Amino acid sequence: MAAQLIVLEAVLGVGVVLLYGAKIEVPWLIVVSCVLGTVGLAATGTLYGALSAGLRVRETLLPFLFLPIAAPVLLAGTRMWQAGLSGGTASYGNPWLRLLVVFDAVYVALGIVVFGPIQESA
Repeated sequence: MAAQLIVLEAVLGVGVVLLYGAKIEVPWLIVVSCVLGTVGLAATGTLYGALSAGLRVRETLLPFLFLPIAAPVLLAGTRMWQAGLSGGTASYGNPWLRLLVVFDAVYVALGIVVFGPIQESA
């Protein structure tokens, strides 16, 4: 999932620059937001995919589990892209950057701790 997200982000980033004529003011912020967003979405997708794997209604249940949890990652990634394109608050004190770092740390740690027991029970 992470490889597909990175390819999608690269294609969309090039598309934004070429089609809209956007100028990237803070390139490192764009790269960091893509990496942290990818880690956050991949970690939550893997965890909730494993949770719903043994259920008969997994195709219906997974979006209801995943999308509310992924909303902070999508919002923070969008705000960081906005800051990267406009040159706004490009510091490590950016609250959206902190949100992504904390979200990624929590879900990667949670995934490491519970993935084994989830797989054993399924």
